[in-house]
Amino acid sequence: MTMPKDMIVDSHCHLNYGTMADDMDGVIARAKDAGVGTMLAINARLKEFSEVLDIAIAHDNIWATVGSHPHDAEDEWGIKPEQLIALSAHEKVVGIGETGLDYYYDHAPRDKQQQNFIAHIEASRETGLPLIVHARDADDDCARIMRDEMKKGEYPAVIHCFTASEEFARQSLDIGCYISISGIVTFKSAKELQDAVKIIPLDKMLIETDAPFLAPVPMRGKPNEPSYVKYTAEFMANHMGVSYQELAKTTTNNFFKLFSKTERPKE
Repeated sequence: MTMPKDMIVDSHCHLNYGTMADDMDGVIARAKDAGVGTMLAINARLKEFSEVLDIAIAHDNIWATVGSHPHDAEDEWGIKPEQLIALSAHEKVVGIGETGLDYYYDHAPRDKQQQNFIAHIEASRETGLPLIVHARDADDDCARIMRDEMKKGEYPAVIHCFTASEEFARQSLDIGCYISISGIVTFKSAKELQDAVKIIPLDKMLIETDAPFLAPVPMRGKPNEPSYVKYTAEFMANHMGVSYQELAKTTTNNFFKLFSKTERPKE
């Protein structure tokens, strides 16, 4: 695939969910038209790993991760780092997660969420593959666990779909994390988030859709898809006071630097 001008990356999407899986050719075509040259298909349940991997294998510009969302920490309880490490050996698997803590819904006991989270961190540390972190209403525990685990040995990480406080952003940056911005930042109700993201250095920022969830303005209310990442990028460029071209180039470079197992589309 030829890399488009002003290429941007959708660094977090669930391509096996919603209508996207039934319209993959259309999803990819619309993404290409929007300048999206690469997509990262996120695994949220280990039992769905083969679905996500198959999508990545079938398309040169799509990569995959392996992991288990905190919502499923009870159903997929007792994950071992060795499981994740073995599955991550495939050439198309470039990250560990999504994992983390979600105390907003509390769909799984917090102790099990934390233990699964630590297993993912150990796998990230061992493989060197980036950890994709989901954190919602769990700033203190998430920051504490990540900081404590970093002392045992460094690992690369990104806080995906950032919606937390400025303080959590600072804590995440202090331990070397990248921070990924989703369409939520475009919502009129997201004033606190809009203030918080201003402290994120451009060289530590990624852009994502989290498709099929959280479609940005002006597509809010519709099923999200990778092509819509351009709206978040446009908003953030204006919000940060930089050109779209600079934001696209920098966040794309950040993605390939962090997810170093990937390959850029050819020029």
